Amino acid sequence: MIKPKWPADIQQFLEELPAERAPEVEQLLALMHNVTGESPKLWRGGMIGFGTYHYKYDSGREGEWFLTGFGVRKDTLSIYITSGFDMHKAVMESLGKYKTGKSCLYVKGLQDIDLTQLETLIENSVKHMKGIHSAQ
Repeated sequence: MIKPKWPADIQQFLEELPAERAPEVEQLLALMHNVTGESPKLWRGGMIGFGTYHYKYDSGREGEWFLTGFGVRKDTLSIYITSGFDMHKAVMESLGKYKTGKSCLYVKGLQDIDLTQLETLIENSVKHMKGIHSAQ
């Protein structure tokens, strides 16, 4: 498999990772790129995101955010499932070992989860988010 050439800031991010985390991050980059068809972008706080959508709250606050992405923390990978998890119960049941926040999937490592299920989860979330935000 040919390794994609990522944007310079992503390449630098990869070079600065602890050696044990780099293969997992490369795997997530490839998986999310394949699902979204988008190139990765480095967002504030060291998060890597794919694609964007526009949001607007009832308060009037609005902005852009990524459709899916991840962050590398000391002990976990934080994978952002922007649709949340309520609509993905079947996939979540067979995903593996994880914890969740509102729209964040926390895993100690990719070896703890089923990557086919993760790909399905990301794909379904991205489709959902595109559907919601294309109708606005």
